Amino acid sequence: LSPKLAPALAQRPEVATAVGLGKGAAEVNGEGRALTVTDPKPFARSFDLGDVDGSLGALGDRGIAITRSEAEKQDLQVGSRAELAFADGKKETFTVRAVYGRSELAGDYVVTREAWAPHRMQDSDTLVSVTFKDGVSTAEGKAAVAATARDFGNPDVQTRSEYAETSASGIDMMLTLVYALLALAVLIALLGIANTLTLAIHERTRELGLLRAVGQTRAQLRAMVRWESVLVAAFGTAGGLTLGGFLGWVLVKASDSTTESAFAFAVPPAQLAVVALVGLAAGALAGLRPARRAARLDVLRAIATE
Repeated sequence: LSPKLAPALAQRPEVATAVGLGKGAAEVNGEGRALTVTDPKPFARSFDLGDVDGSLGALGDRGIAITRSEAEKQDLQVGSRAELAFADGKKETFTVRAVYGRSELAGDYVVTREAWAPHRMQDSDTLVSVTFKDGVSTAEGKAAVAATARDFGNPDVQTRSEYAETSASGIDMMLTLVYALLALAVLIALLGIANTLTLAIHERTRELGLLRAVGQTRAQLRAMVRWESVLVAAFGTAGGLTLGGFLGWVLVKASDSTTESAFAFAVPPAQLAVVALVGLAAGALAGLRPARRAARLDVLRAIATE
C-alpha cells in the first residue's frame, strides 16, 4: 500500500484516525525480530495496547517501543538501550521509549518511519487501520474509505470482522489439509490393525480352538478379538495424541523464539476427546472382520493345528 493512503484517509470527514503499518526486520541484541513501522501518535490512538509504560509519542528517530513480553525476554525497560542490526549491514543503538502490553496487529517492536527510512528497500505499508468518528456507521465509513482507496490501487477494504475471517482462512485451509492427512493416516492404521489381528488369529489357531473346546462361545470369541483391536487402537491413539501435543508445543516455542509469532500453544480438551473416541471406535470397526473369521474356526481342525 502507498504510504500516502493513510494521510489521505485521515482527511475524510468520516475518519477519526488513519494509520499505516509497514513491516521491517532487524536483529535486536543478536536475535532476528520483525519491526512495525508506523506513525506512533495515531498508532497509539488506533490500537488497544493495554498498559503502556513511557510514551509512544517520544520515539523519534532513535526510539523504539516493545511489548512487555519482549522486554522481559531481552531484559529491557523504559530508558534501556538496544542495538539493532539492519539488513543493509548498519547497526544503530535505540532507546526504549515505551513498553506496551499487547502485540496482535501492532507486533512486538515498533519504530517510526524516520527511524526506518535509512534502511528501507521501498516505502510501503502492509495495512492501514481506520477508526470512524462518532455517529458514522460502518457501512458509511467503509464506503468513504473505498472511495479514497480507489485512487491508490483500489486495495481491499474490510471491517475488523472481515479482516479476522480473511486472516483465519489461511489457517483453516491448513487445518483442512492436516485433517485430510489425518484421515488418510487413520485409514492406513485401520488396515494395519485388521491385518495384524488376522495374522494373530492365524498364528493362534490352536489356542482359539482350545478356548472353544473348554466352553467359550462364538460371541465371546468375537468380543475378545474386538477388545484386542480396541486396545491396540487405544495405545496408538494415546501415543499419537501425546507425541502430537509435544511436537505442537515444540513448533510453537520454536516459532516464538525465532520471530514474531501469532501462534499460542493451547490444549483443546473437547477436540482431543473426540479424536480419542473416534480412534477407539475405529479400532472396534477394524476388529470386526478378524473377529468373524475367528468365530468361524472349526474347533476340531483348530485343535489339530500344529
